[in-house]
Amino acid sequence: MSDQAVTEGAGAEQPSRAVAIELYSAAVSAVEPGRVTERGVDSLSITPNRRVWVYAFGKAAPAMAKAAVESLRRGRHEIAGGVVVGNGPEAEGTPAPFATIQVCGGDHPVPGRRSFAAAARIGQVSGGRVANDVALVLVSGGTSSLIAAPLRGMAETDLSSLYEALLGSGLDIGAMNAIRKRFSRWAAGRFALALSPSTIHCLAMSDVPGDDLASIGSGPCVPDTYTAAQVLEILRGAGLDSQLSAQQLEYLRSVQRGTEPETPKPTHPAFLHVSTRIIANNALALRGALEAARKLGFAAEIAAAPLGGGPAQAGREIARRLIASRREDAGRRCIIWGGETTVRLRPGEEARGGGRSQELALAAAQELAAAGADAQGILILAAGTDGRDGATNAAGACVDASTWDAIGAAGRDAAAALARHESNGALASAGEGTLIPAHSTGTNVTDVVIGLVA
Repeated sequence: MSDQAVTEGAGAEQPSRAVAIELYSAAVSAVEPGRVTERGVDSLSITPNRRVWVYAFGKAAPAMAKAAVESLRRGRHEIAGGVVVGNGPEAEGTPAPFATIQVCGGDHPVPGRRSFAAAARIGQVSGGRVANDVALVLVSGGTSSLIAAPLRGMAETDLSSLYEALLGSGLDIGAMNAIRKRFSRWAAGRFALALSPSTIHCLAMSDVPGDDLASIGSGPCVPDTYTAAQVLEILRGAGLDSQLSAQQLEYLRSVQRGTEPETPKPTHPAFLHVSTRIIANNALALRGALEAARKLGFAAEIAAAPLGGGPAQAGREIARRLIASRREDAGRRCIIWGGETTVRLRPGEEARGGGRSQELALAAAQELAAAGADAQGILILAAGTDGRDGATNAAGACVDASTWDAIGAAGRDAAAALARHESNGALASAGEGTLIPAHSTGTNVTDVVIGLVA
């Protein structure tokens, strides 16, 4: 697929991949973590005579912590210490934003030794707070895994296995995090309890639909609204109760019996000293792409319904919407979607190389190919705002009406690849420019899909 606009058939202009990438970049830039964090910290009323502790967790943690420190230093605040936990080795090589703040990396999307070590480091730095202290907690996408560690008496391997099972369960992010935070040391408001009685300001970059603060990063400073009985019901409904270890299952039953305490609820006194605020979300990213598209002369709009459900179905529906738009209007149009779909694996099935954005794009390519001439002049980009789509070398993909046939011409069975969740290899075979190379954006507010109609 060429980066330049071309003319095909009866004067049908083909949208430029470069333009789609430009709009994707505009979406990511709109939620640049340093900018939004600096604004958020500047707006806080922190008196100068209080010690401030900085905790930043998630894929955007290094950039958020750096911006927070710059804001605090302008206000002449004493930065007593803190911990920054970002994504893997990438974060471990990041300089500390301040001499008293420690930096480490966790594992994503399944917690491992890095995450467990990071959780232990948090424990070492979070104790002993006093009422005059201020804790600034900065949360972004990936936190659930990056700082995960099992509750006391449970095995690390059991927590990792549960996270892995949840990834292919088909559950939405709210249900997944309701389960994750039940078994994770700092989730479900437990971090707020550890920081009590200090004043806590939690600023979050939302990576969940609806911006539910209790779901973002599994809510380290937000009370848990789910009971153990509800969590067990979700697990049974998804057929995942058999994935629990004996210790995990017994823990849920003990909470139901009242012999183990529930997770912290909204009435807990620790939350009287906690304020929480969303400083960036998917909607902000979509507005960034929208403004950029209009500057380029497109009649642009943001789709009313957010992305959700299965990626293949979402991809087909997006392609149909764009085909219908082309039939109705000969002008240059841009429709932008945002949100998060969920890949559902059948029992015993494994993901074989792909991510939700690539799977959405491959399904959309199938629909465009089937539409023939009606799909000429349509291009679809689907990508994660964090610059990575699943455990692959891609952030997402750009497809048009020629992509499906190009995969076949390369000797790949595109339909079989779609059914087996092998979108990455299939799209790679379509030629240079189809996959968007993985890259670290330093942010994460779920996914963006950009549809262009020439």
